[in-house]
Amino acid sequence: MPNTQEEYIAYRIERAWRTFNDAKALAETQSWNSSMNRLYYACFYAVLALFAKHEINSHTHSGVKTQLALHFIKTGKLDKTLGMLYTDLFDFRQKGDYGDFFDFEEENVTTLFPHVEQFIKEIETLTKL
Repeated sequence: MPNTQEEYIAYRIERAWRTFNDAKALAETQSWNSSMNRLYYACFYAVLALFAKHEINSHTHSGVKTQLALHFIKTGKLDKTLGMLYTDLFDFRQKGDYGDFFDFEEENVTTLFPHVEQFIKEIETLTKL
C-alpha cells in the first residue's frame, strides 16, 4: 500500500496504464463490452490520481465525473474534448455493464484507444505539475 501522496498518485497512474493494456487485450479477443469497461476504468484511475494530487475527494463515479468537470474542464486545465470523452466512457460503461441485450461493436471500441491514451497522458502530465 502506498505510504505517501506521491506513491499513491504513481500507483493510480500505473494502474490506469495496466487497465488500458487490459482493454487492448480484451479487444484482441473481441470482448467489446469488457474492453469498453476497462477503457472507462483506465480513465477513472487516472482521474483518481489527479484528484489525489489536488486533494479532491469523491465517493461515487458520478461524483468523480462532476468534480472533474468542475475543477479541471470548466477551469480550462483539461480540454473540453477530454471531458466529453470521460462523460461518454461513463455512459458507455453503464450501457455495456448494465444494459440488457447490448453489445458494443468493434468500431465503437477501437476508435477510442488513441483518445483514452491521450487522456491518460494528459492526466499524468497534470499530476507532475
